[in-house]
Amino acid sequence: MRPKQNWRVPVSSKAYAALAAASVVGLLGGSLAYIYTQSSNDAFSECRQGQVGGGDIGGAFTLVDGTGKTVTDADVLTKPSLVYFGYTFCPDVCPMDNARNAEAVDILEEQGFDVQPVFISVDPARDTPEVVADFAENLHPKMIGLTGSDEQVKAASKAFKTYYKKQDGDEEFYLVDHSTFTYLVLPGTGFVDFFRREDTADQMAERTACFISNSDDAMQN
Repeated sequence: MRPKQNWRVPVSSKAYAALAAASVVGLLGGSLAYIYTQSSNDAFSECRQGQVGGGDIGGAFTLVDGTGKTVTDADVLTKPSLVYFGYTFCPDVCPMDNARNAEAVDILEEQGFDVQPVFISVDPARDTPEVVADFAENLHPKMIGLTGSDEQVKAASKAFKTYYKKQDGDEEFYLVDHSTFTYLVLPGTGFVDFFRREDTADQMAERTACFISNSDDAMQN
């Protein structure tokens, strides 16, 4: 049984995580702005609302699902997906962000869009397949929980250009600093954009619907 999670992230930890997230924003923006300033036929330009997306983000990964089965990105990302990197022992940020992602999925379902939330753990030492399965099931019936070996998780994180770092401290109750973006991935297209923590479920649903609709239009043309 997992220990009760009743601690809070220290202010210093939150500040450190914010700086880490800011560095990832810079990395994403810097690498992707060039791609889209060079492209005149971005099918998703009306969906981005000033943000950049696409390019060299995402890609192949091999992880372990909640049943203990080894899976690849081709096995998991078979429908539009909202992908989040976090950990189940996270005291506040991860549950809140993933609950918001789940709400966005429900809004999209009401609009006729089939989207799945995906949770990838950056804490494989504690997040066993059983733990991520329980975390995902408690948040949404469609949510897929993934974990893996240290090497598998590092490779997936590197592919999506995310950041995470285990804090020093108690061997059992340590915290993990990590970036907090949610990535929108479309089958056949790959990564198209990311959402920040301040984006609401309604905003995420609206933009995701735009991307899916434009993706369908592009396939028909």
